Amino acid sequence: MAADEVWVTGLGLLTAAGDGAAATWERVLRGESTAVAEHEPGPVHLACRVAAFDQARIGALRARKPDRSAELAVLAAREAVVDAGWDTARWDGARVGVVVGTSSGNTHTHEVQHRALLDGGPRDMSPFAVSSTLGNSVAAQLSMELAAKGGCLTVNTACASGATALGVALDLLRAHRCDVVIAGGTDAPLTPYYIAGFDRVGALSRRFADPAGASRPFDADRDGFVLAEGAGMLVLERAADARARGARPRARLLGYGAASDAHHVAQPCPAGSGLTAAIRAALRDAQVTAGEVGYVNAHATGTPLGDRIEAAALAELLPHRPAVSSTKAVTGHPQGAAGAIEAALTVLAVETGTVPANVNLDRPDVGVDLDLLTRSRTGPVPLALSTSVGFGGHNAALAVAAP
Repeated sequence: MAADEVWVTGLGLLTAAGDGAAATWERVLRGESTAVAEHEPGPVHLACRVAAFDQARIGALRARKPDRSAELAVLAAREAVVDAGWDTARWDGARVGVVVGTSSGNTHTHEVQHRALLDGGPRDMSPFAVSSTLGNSVAAQLSMELAAKGGCLTVNTACASGATALGVALDLLRAHRCDVVIAGGTDAPLTPYYIAGFDRVGALSRRFADPAGASRPFDADRDGFVLAEGAGMLVLERAADARARGARPRARLLGYGAASDAHHVAQPCPAGSGLTAAIRAALRDAQVTAGEVGYVNAHATGTPLGDRIEAAALAELLPHRPAVSSTKAVTGHPQGAAGAIEAALTVLAVETGTVPANVNLDRPDVGVDLDLLTRSRTGPVPLALSTSVGFGGHNAALAVAAP
């Protein structure tokens, strides 16, 4: 029996590139980096931060003392729900699910509360210290915000978390466990611990004198990624249900695939076997062939090893040379939110027929022949892939089709 078709009916983004999906997309197409050099917290570093927003937008959520990652997720989810044409006061909350992917979790609150404990003792800690740092906290906050009672899940597959959350949501809808799922990813890892930790492992760019040119996926001079924060949330529904209520599809989520390298806690498998397996699984799940893919939004973060391995995997599986680009030179790398943000950007690419370029790609150097765009390209994009890779060997791929 053919699986139910699933539509993306709503998008919500809150990134360093913009407040909202439209603003983020416009900056991605302009190719403007969001990276800046900072001296606090900790030593000098590069970061892509979400611009300050009026805390009044958080509303009643503020009373629950959420982590910053939860604030970003709630604002992105609200946008997605409105974009989908839903009124949360009118839907059947028992049939609405939430799936959130996050990698660093509630790290900001963890660090603040740990410092309070060390400096002043237990009485200086917030009464919300535990509830705001549990792994399920963001998903729980979303379920309360949206009156979604049909299941509330958190997934963590490191930097593939956002993509994994969308894959889980796809399965929930196909199994008819939910009628609507709000799914995506969020992370706010711009904290002393995470900045120092990623720098210690050598993952971060040290191009401090040229922040705008620091993130350069696939380029010969790449030296690491720029850490970022952000959230991406999507509303998914079975096509038949969405059509019955008069909704329109932004795109169709046709397939999902996941695989593990089972190789190393921080380095990808040199053969790229996990990523190729995930892509094959996504194509198989979507019931499409590799030759139908017209665009790939690549995970490529700008690390010397990771970009080369991913490029080789794409060249092996997609010899017809579809357009390939990474949008991280604009958004930075928001960890567990990356897969969801990039899935949303892939939706916009197939919806608008516009493929964004690789920014800062002056001298391609990945060892294989890929169609790495240096200018945006317009034209029909019937089918696209979004790939995600995470520490620990996590790999995920999503197949997204035009509406």
